[in-house]
Amino acid sequence: MGIIIHSVRRRRAGFAVTGAVLGLLAAAGTPALAAADGSAGRSSATSGSARGATPIPAGISRVAQGPGHNVAITIDDGPDPRWTPQVLEVLRKNHVKATFCMIGTRAQEYPALVREIAADGHQLCDHSVDHDVTMDRKPVAYQRQQILDGKAMIEKAVPGVAVNYYRAPGGAFTPDSRAIATASGMRPLGWSVDPKDWSRPGLPAIVAALEGKLPQQPTVLFHDGGGDRSETVAALKQYLPWLTAQGYTFTFPARTTP
Repeated sequence: MGIIIHSVRRRRAGFAVTGAVLGLLAAAGTPALAAADGSAGRSSATSGSARGATPIPAGISRVAQGPGHNVAITIDDGPDPRWTPQVLEVLRKNHVKATFCMIGTRAQEYPALVREIAADGHQLCDHSVDHDVTMDRKPVAYQRQQILDGKAMIEKAVPGVAVNYYRAPGGAFTPDSRAIATASGMRPLGWSVDPKDWSRPGLPAIVAALEGKLPQQPTVLFHDGGGDRSETVAALKQYLPWLTAQGYTFTFPARTTP
């Protein structure tokens, strides 16, 4: 009887260790998590740890890559045939590289714009298949489909170009969605400055929100899709030169730290 009890205890201890290891792997977004959640065979990209690089954290990135007086410009909800070209032109004139968070169905509809964004040296971000802001209240299988299918749609538009970030629609992240994105090689991406340009509050209101007290290494949210973005284009024309005058350097959101 003593032998049996000791054997059971050893098995329970083994299960506890295995669970702890899997928890750590999930937090780091390793290939083990990809296998566990069924996503390994559905994405051409692998996580940083699979390539021997620094693991991608599952935490939401809200800062620009540093160190330094840096700022990351991010553009959401496109590509849009009217507004994306105008945003790209403003970025070119100001020598700014941004991160474009694209909706999968929009990328599928306008693949030439995705290729133009990539050709200009901007980073690509998966913004889900169709921008469901209630994703955080949906089953994990649905979240996985929205994230991985959205990424695949962007990749199909521009083969061979990495999709390095995932931004949940409306910021509707969950621990599961962050883990799925990380296991697929994408850093969950938030923001630290939101001028609410999507609501069209007027150019003065947007500029005032943008030029207020900035956090350290800010990640700024703009939109090139989802409606009339004339105010966004006008705001970028003012804001980008202002940032340069303040001594900011333009970069991309943090991928591996903090």
